[in-house]
Amino acid sequence: MSHDYHDLIQLFNRTFLPTYQTELVLGGDEPIYRPADAAHPHHRVIFARGYFASALHEIAHWCIAGAERRLLEDYGYWYLPDGRDEQQQAAFEQVEVKPQAVEWLLSASCGFRFQVSCDNLSGDHEPDRVGFTRKVREQVLSYLNQGMPERAAMLSEALRAHYGVPALKSEHFAEPCLSL
Repeated sequence: MSHDYHDLIQLFNRTFLPTYQTELVLGGDEPIYRPADAAHPHHRVIFARGYFASALHEIAHWCIAGAERRLLEDYGYWYLPDGRDEQQQAAFEQVEVKPQAVEWLLSASCGFRFQVSCDNLSGDHEPDRVGFTRKVREQVLSYLNQGMPERAAMLSEALRAHYGVPALKSEHFAEPCLSL
């Protein structure tokens, strides 16, 4: 199955541009969310370098950001880049569980392989990828049982229709093994 970011842009924009005045945009080296301003009439979810996975991750953040956060650049969050210590990494992973769970659901919705991002290649310790994946998976299962965030559910439906993926079920989200 081919995963072309152009398709993702088209599906996202068709789903959200008319109702949320938000568009998915190909960017450069760094992803960012920018609210509408005098120069741009639409909010923009900007993903990095044409990477399909980057687009899904940035969309996931947008899907869980509340209305007030969507009026702030990068939703008003402060981001500590790669090179975090153990305590900083734990804080990063705590806030990333929900967006990465949505990313996993969106990835599954289009038959795209998901892998958690600990995003700390030059930190002073090795992140627990299996443990983090388990936390993300628990949130995925919670979303499946209790309902996804509304915008995530809307895009999941559009992606599944486009890629011919059946309804998502808990068995589609395997328990991580130690070989991650």
